[in-house]
Amino acid sequence: MVVVTTGLGAALAAAFGAILGSFLNVVAYRLPRGESLSTPRSRCPGCDTPIRPYDNVPVLSWLALRGRCRTCKTRISSRYLLVELATAALLALVVAVKGPDADALLGIVFVLLLVPIALIDLDHQIIPNKLTLAGTVLAPVILLLTDPGALPEHLIAGAGAGLFLLVAVLAYPGGMGMGDVKLAWMMGLFLGRDVGVALLVGLLAGSIVGGIVMARKGVTAGRKTKLPFGPFLALGGLVGLLAGDPIVDWYLTTFA
Repeated sequence: MVVVTTGLGAALAAAFGAILGSFLNVVAYRLPRGESLSTPRSRCPGCDTPIRPYDNVPVLSWLALRGRCRTCKTRISSRYLLVELATAALLALVVAVKGPDADALLGIVFVLLLVPIALIDLDHQIIPNKLTLAGTVLAPVILLLTDPGALPEHLIAGAGAGLFLLVAVLAYPGGMGMGDVKLAWMMGLFLGRDVGVALLVGLLAGSIVGGIVMARKGVTAGRKTKLPFGPFLALGGLVGLLAGDPIVDWYLTTFA
């Protein structure tokens, strides 16, 4: 019997994270364009040559080719590398925090949804319903399999987070959209009570960046600048996932 330690589990999660990060790059590019996620094979954006399997090894191929196509030498965006590395690091962190067992599954799936959601919202200022719907289905299923007693709390948290942002959208329609509301609902399903931390971090991060934009462009121009809120919510979701429990416990101990 092989005993999986936290270190080994985190290393395995990082390896799979790099592979899955490569797929998430495909999701982020093709999903908002309505393209198939499986066909055709990935191609060079310059010469349209299909990328060979040995040139499609996550992280290593990009480094070996120095970020260029083997055939035409067109530069391949470093974003592909960064997404693979970030996904690997995040999955390793989830296993390190949650442990190398079923408790990490909910967090792993959550990360794999947040990454393409943040990328797509950055590029297109939309949050695809397919991703939030997938999370809405997967979170309760995973909880039923791993921790059924926690499901009521997560359902309540999802409803509360969605309602909170819905009120914000109705009060200030230009600031956020219904995609953000659906994302908040999904985040509550994954995070339970820790979604409060996620929303707070997301709102603070968005406010800080918005303030910087207004400081640089002026208040009038800054207010007209559209900033996708999904990436800020995704950042908050990661903080809630990895540090939400101690933050909530500290708050309850200090102020309750």
